[in-house]
Amino acid sequence: MKSIWSKSVKLEKREELADDLRVQNVVIGAGIAGILIAYLLQEKGQEVIVLEAREVASGQTKNTTAKITSQHGLIYHDMINTCGIERAKGYARANETAIQLYREIITKEGIDCQFEQLPSFLYSTKEVETKRLKQEAHAARMLGIKATYKEGEEITELPFEVAGAVRFDDQAQFHPLMFICELAKKLTIYEHTKVIEVDDYMVITDRHVIVADNIIFATHYPFPILPGYYFLRQHQSRSYALALEGEGVPKRLKGMYFSIDKDGLSFRHTKGELIIGGSTHRTGKYGAKKITEHGIDKTGFSHLEQKVKNCYKKADIIAKWAAQDCMPHDKIPFIGKFSMRMEHWYVATGFQKWGMTSAMVSAMIISDCITGKENSYAKVFSPQRFLLKAGIKDFMLDVGESVWGLTKGVFAPKEKCCGHMGCALVWNEDEDTWDCPCHGSRYTAEGEIVDGPAQEDKIR
Repeated sequence: MKSIWSKSVKLEKREELADDLRVQNVVIGAGIAGILIAYLLQEKGQEVIVLEAREVASGQTKNTTAKITSQHGLIYHDMINTCGIERAKGYARANETAIQLYREIITKEGIDCQFEQLPSFLYSTKEVETKRLKQEAHAARMLGIKATYKEGEEITELPFEVAGAVRFDDQAQFHPLMFICELAKKLTIYEHTKVIEVDDYMVITDRHVIVADNIIFATHYPFPILPGYYFLRQHQSRSYALALEGEGVPKRLKGMYFSIDKDGLSFRHTKGELIIGGSTHRTGKYGAKKITEHGIDKTGFSHLEQKVKNCYKKADIIAKWAAQDCMPHDKIPFIGKFSMRMEHWYVATGFQKWGMTSAMVSAMIISDCITGKENSYAKVFSPQRFLLKAGIKDFMLDVGESVWGLTKGVFAPKEKCCGHMGCALVWNEDEDTWDCPCHGSRYTAEGEIVDGPAQEDKIR
């Protein structure tokens, strides 16, 4: 199961770490966030190395749909009401700035990565949702984003009727691995160098020890349980994508599309193919049947393939892949100081479905913080924030899921349990993995880790 990006780009292999080191900055994780953080730190004159347990971009980065947008679903209207207009304005401006910084880096470094500026559309097929779309367009404009409400009849390139949409101008899409391939050449990266533990200023790998002034966790989901308590502050969600070609499948679209409807679809084109995403659900929550006009189906690839075939009957599926996203309760990523108890630790996590812009925002904030420059967006994304009004409902849901999973792990001795905190695992038939519904760790059938926060190749 390879993404369309992995099929078209082969990244340069890097050596393992061979010695103990003393450095200014160590970034743990060589995905898009880790690479960008290291790049901006280096550009600001800092010494930095990147450690990767597997290979560069081998985690969530290779499985993105690679949209670079400030359009993040129905977020701005609610954020103004629950977090205040100043925080919402900071969130919007940070993501708009991230788009611009991608343009600048790609131009400066001369990177050929299929970067293309396009509008991004937030749409619904339901007439009842047009009110919320109009509210979102108004809220986005209040925050400085070029957003316009469009009537359904103005959206004609999707394979079904649309009730209404919000158009966000000056957004972008690209080929993430082509981008990383070039940027990574400028960095010192050690692959197959797994971090086992971090103790104050020491990063302990499976073979060596690095002592660093600053340690940055860019591992998608931070693996230390304490301090930070990130396992209480977010859950993980899976979503699926298919690349299509064939009769009736458009090779180009005038924009990118994201549905606000439950079980809706996202669309974007790449070089000659159409990418469709959807079938999102909490990691580890399988078996809930979906009743459709075509019968009963499960979540995951099978469900998405059925929906796609309804849209494009003669389409050929040339690639399929799945992504996993960390979902913070208040819908804002955690970027900045890992904990007030560890002033020299930094974290970038909780990107939801918007990892490309959130990764760049992380690089902007963390590189400024380390080099002593004030960043106007740092407070918005601070991991030390406490926005009870924005996140209490999701917090309670997550606590309930975790209590159930932990209880089942303790009192059902025949259950397979996660090595992270002991939650009972669930078998994922679509991907042949054991998945944790508490915190999102995933294992192969043999017990090898696919996704963290679990650290050991061991199922309890």
